[in-house]
Amino acid sequence: MATDTKSSMIFDRKTTTDEELRQLYFKLLKPRMIEEKMLKLLRQGKVSKWFSGIGQEAISVGATMALDADELLFTLHRNLGVFTSREVPLERLFGQWQGKANGFTKGRDRSFHFGAMDYGIVGMISHLGPQLSLAGGVALAHKLEKEPKVSLAFTGDGGTSEGEFHEALNVAAVWQLPVIFVIENNGYGLSTPVQEQYRCENLADRGLGYGMRAEIIDGNNILEVYHRISELAQEMRENPAPVLLECRTFRMRGHEEASGTKYVPKELMEEWALRDPIQNYEAYLLDLGILGEKEVSDAKKEFKQEIERALKAVDAAPGITVNRQTELQDIYAPYTPQLQKPEGEKQTTMRFVDAISNGLYQAMEKHERLVLMGQDIADYGGVFKITEGFTAAFGNERVRNTPLCESAIIGIGLGLALKGAKAMVEMQFADFVSCGFNQIVNNLAKLHYRWGQAADVVVRMPTGGGMAAGPFHSQSNEAWFTHTPGLKVVYPSSPTDAKGLLLAAFEDPNPVLFFEHKGLYRSISEDVPADYYTLPIGKAKYVQTGTQLSVITYGMGVHWATRIIDEMGISADIIDLRTLLPIDYATIEESVSKTNKVIILHEDTLFGGIGGELAAYIGEHLFDRLDAPVLRAASLDTPVPFSAALEADFLPLDRFKAQLQYLLEY
Repeated sequence: MATDTKSSMIFDRKTTTDEELRQLYFKLLKPRMIEEKMLKLLRQGKVSKWFSGIGQEAISVGATMALDADELLFTLHRNLGVFTSREVPLERLFGQWQGKANGFTKGRDRSFHFGAMDYGIVGMISHLGPQLSLAGGVALAHKLEKEPKVSLAFTGDGGTSEGEFHEALNVAAVWQLPVIFVIENNGYGLSTPVQEQYRCENLADRGLGYGMRAEIIDGNNILEVYHRISELAQEMRENPAPVLLECRTFRMRGHEEASGTKYVPKELMEEWALRDPIQNYEAYLLDLGILGEKEVSDAKKEFKQEIERALKAVDAAPGITVNRQTELQDIYAPYTPQLQKPEGEKQTTMRFVDAISNGLYQAMEKHERLVLMGQDIADYGGVFKITEGFTAAFGNERVRNTPLCESAIIGIGLGLALKGAKAMVEMQFADFVSCGFNQIVNNLAKLHYRWGQAADVVVRMPTGGGMAAGPFHSQSNEAWFTHTPGLKVVYPSSPTDAKGLLLAAFEDPNPVLFFEHKGLYRSISEDVPADYYTLPIGKAKYVQTGTQLSVITYGMGVHWATRIIDEMGISADIIDLRTLLPIDYATIEESVSKTNKVIILHEDTLFGGIGGELAAYIGEHLFDRLDAPVLRAASLDTPVPFSAALEADFLPLDRFKAQLQYLLEY
């Protein structure tokens, strides 16, 4: 061991060779020099924003060099050393930061908000925390495949206050996932010091509360970071279990450059300046004679030239050419469904709930890497008994009970998808999806558009009212998600459609929210093909045809419309949308052009419901074919009440009847 007298930083090389020590130095130096250049470009307006990691490089570099090249790292703003250590081409990095076409996101996202799967890196979104769950999902994939691998995710001291931090750690501990959670504790969340972030003495103590190993190391000591993560990773490859590693460090710049560092006491800056990870390590190597002054000078010259060459190439590279068709196409991962018809003609009478269960079972048989996750879905079979018997057939590894951590479980599902698996997450009730909202609308939905990664996750959503279950077990919340590009939203109304569309959802590599009305589970039945088959997502169907008007609806609305239209003796088209995103506008146009009158019916509340969007579309594109105003029948703009009498008035049936009569007479 050797000690730098200026900072008292102790380096222990252990069994590291001279060449390995030298390489660690060069890996530290490169991101520092890039950052120093970027700060100049920021002042010149050539880079829009910069989150500096100066002073923290040892954590990124040490962690990256400690892992195998094919082990995934989940980064934050200040982890440039991960990208450079994994040899990500500088031209692409610089192009990303300047919004050029050669970047990783085609100009659609900035900074380090991207992934590069060829280099084993998954970047962040601005919402701190979700990447921790994704790392857990990758670790679960390793464990299920019996691969001796780990994943590693970074968070900051401020990020440990996020709910997803706690959810991710809890699930990783319960499931004993081989994931290393690295806290870069630099003392401040923007300007908020740690004493205003938490009361426990050490952030590592939080890991102990979740039953996982937790340690604290010097995050500025490259050898301590490198050796400890190397040791932990090797242990975890043999005996999977999570670890929380708190790395003590300090950032010498602002949270981002515009924020500055005036809120940091001067003496604290001076104290940590003496513990600079590069200066101290360089002095250590020079003292041992492993590195020479000329070699340091030559390395800096070489890196400077490499940086300038890359910047020159990026300056000459083309900017973004706007192509609206490409923008819209890239919302979803490319996929051309090959619809599969049932092999035999055998049909079985199934209730809606049976069709869902049968479809899930056949999906599990076909897709060997499909994992089902949800609260109480294993031996208990879920609250609606849809997965009853599944653990006996497929085992507890693939049919997994989860803690009450909706966000983390959706993130784990996405992590599984990153490793080529498929995931289904069951919301016990659709109402509870609000706890996982961020993962769905900001991760699942945007991933392919941002950096071309498919998100192969199905979220099942038992939904709807009419059963006196009150405000938190009855909501129709599909419109929350139809507003989010990148999702597919499916809402079947019959057992046959439910099975075929569910199987299609598992074939589709894009994220699918699959709504199932609870009131239909055991109230309707029909003959359903016994064999495996799929139906087209994004295609509506005619439930019946007529001439007087068109009813556009879905879910329970199909059954309301069929009954009431029959009772009133109306000749009507009833269109079951089946898919709410993307919408089948062609079928709507065909029907409205024929009947010239239209009413949109849904159980969701009126204001902000999908009916408003459809009415706007019809008014804008089909106005000349209308003989009457476009009407909407929907539930009241209140929470769903508990009382049966109040709920009956809340639901749209009586209003729908009156509006039908008005439309006929118009």
